[in-house]
Amino acid sequence: MLARFTFVLVALFLSVGAGVAQAEPIRATLAGWQEVPVVSTVATGELNGTIAADDLSIDFELTYSGLQGVVTQAHIHVAQRSVNGSIVIWLCQSATNPGPVGTPTCTPGSGTFTGTITSANVIAGSTTSQQLTAGDLAEVIRAIRARAAYVNVHTDLSTSGEIRGQIRPTPGN
Repeated sequence: MLARFTFVLVALFLSVGAGVAQAEPIRATLAGWQEVPVVSTVATGELNGTIAADDLSIDFELTYSGLQGVVTQAHIHVAQRSVNGSIVIWLCQSATNPGPVGTPTCTPGSGTFTGTITSANVIAGSTTSQQLTAGDLAEVIRAIRARAAYVNVHTDLSTSGEIRGQIRPTPGN
């Protein structure tokens, strides 16, 4: 009887615990060969982040180095691999390519930026056919989980982007 009672308690605990949301790590490795079209560059970059358990924010760290051009801007876009999509979140800006108020300034050839993305950071997609609206962080998170969002670092030599990486969930990290 005691063994059966213990089994029921353990099963109940596991079923309740399974419904608890957890923070979700995400990652992107940036390279020129992921750009559309491909860019020949020695530059590299990485985005590491965590989607909060409540899906209301994303903490991130973006690092890049070796860029051949001067960095002008960095963003998160929504689109699948090998396709260009709308900018939805600015990660850094420059005087020649200003972002929304509060966007940090990019460093020229290498840099590290950290921050927290909330719905206030999500801008309306520039491509109206994508039907992306300002403030819709839930849709950006859905795109990340579907591997349909990427990070792009633009330079004065590669204005469409010098390095790019598809963002993907990384369970177990």
